[in-house]
Amino acid sequence: MSRPDHCTEEFEQIERQLHVLGWHKARIKFLARFLAAVISVGTVSLSRIASVFPTAAKAESSYKRIQRFLKDFDLDCAALARLVVTIVGAPGPWVLSLDRTNWKLGRTNINLLVLGLVHGGVAFPLFWISLGKAGNSSTAERIEIMERFLACFGRENIAYLCADREFVGRDWLRYLRGKGIGFRLRIKGDTHITNRRGAPVTARGLFWHGRTHEERHLGVRRVWGQPVYVRGMRLPEGDFLIVISEQEAELSDYALRWGIETLFGCLKSRGFDLEATHVTEADRLERLLALVALAFVWAFSAGLWRAEQRPIKIKKHGRAAVSVFRLGYDFLRRLLMPLCGITNRADFQKAVQLLSCT
Repeated sequence: MSRPDHCTEEFEQIERQLHVLGWHKARIKFLARFLAAVISVGTVSLSRIASVFPTAAKAESSYKRIQRFLKDFDLDCAALARLVVTIVGAPGPWVLSLDRTNWKLGRTNINLLVLGLVHGGVAFPLFWISLGKAGNSSTAERIEIMERFLACFGRENIAYLCADREFVGRDWLRYLRGKGIGFRLRIKGDTHITNRRGAPVTARGLFWHGRTHEERHLGVRRVWGQPVYVRGMRLPEGDFLIVISEQEAELSDYALRWGIETLFGCLKSRGFDLEATHVTEADRLERLLALVALAFVWAFSAGLWRAEQRPIKIKKHGRAAVSVFRLGYDFLRRLLMPLCGITNRADFQKAVQLLSCT
């Protein structure tokens, strides 16, 4: 008796939850099995996913099936983003965080621009672009990813966008203001800001004499020709945290940006080992990230549910004993591993016999 037949009912339950994507039934069946496999093995290595892919087919066939999906499937990014929002259940308007994550595979630069919805201390991925180059994103690429969000959810669902020092510039700021998008953007210390007399000076010069971690609010100043609110502080070792916004705001607003760093950690070393992928083509990489993003959202939601049943212990140093993501991730792995395990009972019996060489 094969394991896929034994688990048909379980996978049908998963598939029913995924039908809201509007995909063809065969694609939904593939997605349900991919999610189970990638969570079970804890890596995006296609060969390892294929080795436990819950189907009667051989691993080689599963590997080719996964490759065909990544190569040919016409991914509906908007439908996936709407599903993520539904699972997360956060009421709008939302705080958004924009950032990049990058690494190298040999001589190839893998560079992903990601826009996430910040909720519960983490960013949930909504839209992303594989940049296919090293270095910073361009203004055009940032606008492209924001336009995808606006087309799907509208301006009314944005509380504000937060982003680090890479995501600045005259044209970018003009775009955000023109679209009526709120922002909390960290700027570089050498960015020119007008002083009280209207003369341009470096941003760091306005905060140089402040005490470390003493927050200062400068009111409305001009940056790249635009009137913005400026708030900041001096950090240890000569660095500065200087944030501009379209309205009066606290530095704690900008701090929500770190949710996307938590996301990247879960997608990479603390979760799905995204850096282990050998997929480098932009389109295929974006499809792979779509699958992993959905697995992440599922795991985090499972963690929240488990934490409601039994609150996570707080250690003496004040930090949680385990993250919400890890709690849900480990919980799902225990549930899903049996679905991706035994494929043939005779093989299982032979494997057990090997323990005693009988």
